[in-house]
Amino acid sequence: MSILSENEIAARLADLSGWKLEGKEIRCTFKLPSFPAAIAFVTNVAFLAEAASHHPDIDIRYNNVTLALTTHDAGGLTAKDFDLATQIDEIL
Repeated sequence: MSILSENEIAARLADLSGWKLEGKEIRCTFKLPSFPAAIAFVTNVAFLAEAASHHPDIDIRYNNVTLALTTHDAGGLTAKDFDLATQIDEIL
């Protein structure tokens, strides 16, 4: 899988809501109504990630869940990151 160019990253990022570029990853923080809702959201993300064989870094702080995506073996952002981010956005 090839790393996306800066222009490709900017175009794909424009299609996502709340995701931001930070270094070689994209991040988004989701605020859920409660801790159990945050855990349920993470469980849904886990199923998507496992199906895609692409796993985000996950930080849970009570009802705030921050996800970070990058393709480690490619050394940066690829279509896999943006495809998974799109799927994650769709489950909310």
